[in-house]
Amino acid sequence: MAASPAALIHPSRIVNRWGQLIAGIVAMMAVANLQYAWTLFTKPIQAHLQVSLQAVQWTIVLFVALETWLVPFEGFLVDRIGPRFMLGIGAILAGLGWIGSGRAETINSLYFWYGLGGIGAGAVYGGTIGNALKWFPDHRGLCVGLTAGAFGIGTATTIAPVAAMLKASGYQHTFIVWGIIQGFVVLVASLFLARPPVGWTPPNWKEKEARIKAKVKTSAVDMTPWQMLRQPSFYVIYLMMTMLAFGGLVVTVQLNPMASSYHVDNVVVAFGMTALVLAITVDRILNGLTRPFWGWVSDHIGRENAIFISFILEAITVFALLQLISRPVWFVALSGLCFFAWGNIYSLFPAITGDLYGNKWATTNYGIVYTAKGVATAFAGPGAAWMFAKTGSWTKVFWAMIVCDLIAAFMALLWLKPLAARVVEDSKSGLRVPSLPKAEGARSAA
Repeated sequence: MAASPAALIHPSRIVNRWGQLIAGIVAMMAVANLQYAWTLFTKPIQAHLQVSLQAVQWTIVLFVALETWLVPFEGFLVDRIGPRFMLGIGAILAGLGWIGSGRAETINSLYFWYGLGGIGAGAVYGGTIGNALKWFPDHRGLCVGLTAGAFGIGTATTIAPVAAMLKASGYQHTFIVWGIIQGFVVLVASLFLARPPVGWTPPNWKEKEARIKAKVKTSAVDMTPWQMLRQPSFYVIYLMMTMLAFGGLVVTVQLNPMASSYHVDNVVVAFGMTALVLAITVDRILNGLTRPFWGWVSDHIGRENAIFISFILEAITVFALLQLISRPVWFVALSGLCFFAWGNIYSLFPAITGDLYGNKWATTNYGIVYTAKGVATAFAGPGAAWMFAKTGSWTKVFWAMIVCDLIAAFMALLWLKPLAARVVEDSKSGLRVPSLPKAEGARSAA
């Protein structure tokens, strides 16, 4: 029988797993602008192409749809051939996405190029998250949080120069220059990644595994994507992910229009920065810090408990923002707190996916869960813009965010928690895992 490609990778050729974690973090930071700096470009694009805000926001919907809906396929390739090749392709596509967007003179051309960037960003996102899941079963919440956090915090390091270049040279020049920079950085980072050899486990794994299982529910089998899709818990996770992604994505893609509506976008508040630019900077920092923080918390108190606590906080924060958004300082502080309470979905949901459905197909399985972000973006982008245009106010959008946060928070505690416990118990007894061959399903303790 031919050896698996992973078995042919000699350990001496694989970068230390912590070194790989750093490389993944760098790659994620480099593609963060494609999503999180988008709000800066909406008004200049609208003016240059002479189209409506709703038409412009379909760009980010297409970007997120392609970024998310292709991740299961990209994740499958990562699981089969490793992350290095996929990240290399992602680097090229992500770079071309912004370069082409800078040369686009029609809205359809912009859709094409930004969508291409979405495919590249998805390959980078899926590859780095999957690699963290596989290399760190002993620190899953923390290390996935650090990797996902890089996608949240990456824009904080570049938002000021991007905004300055956009103001000085226009959005098209900015797209082209930063497209080249971002693509090159990801390409270099990809050279340091490799999947673990077959049968690899962390040092002292048996002792660590016992401690982890005492705090976090962990399945005893590796489920294929088809097996995961036949679990009721998957659909609860997917619905919760969609509802929770909606709220934060509204703030992500609509922050600039919101700031303009409440006349705080051009108010200088600190360090020579306007409320909008400072808010984006603070938001991205907290959006990055929240992911390892809540990932670490969930490693100690359980994923469902962490989701419940953080999204009760999110609902309270969104309500407070609705009351105080017209005050520049509160606009900065509360939008930042929104991101701190929200961004953890990108560490908690991959972690719980790995917990319940195993390591072997972790990249593909989380890729399927991650498509919920694409569903949510349709409501957060053009959906929220349509509601604003219809009502002339963001109030109903804010209330939709609050309701989604509260419902999903209680779903985590009252619905997902008992379902997750059942998945774990059934995996130990061999029940409710359809068509699972013992040779494939049993976790290796070696």
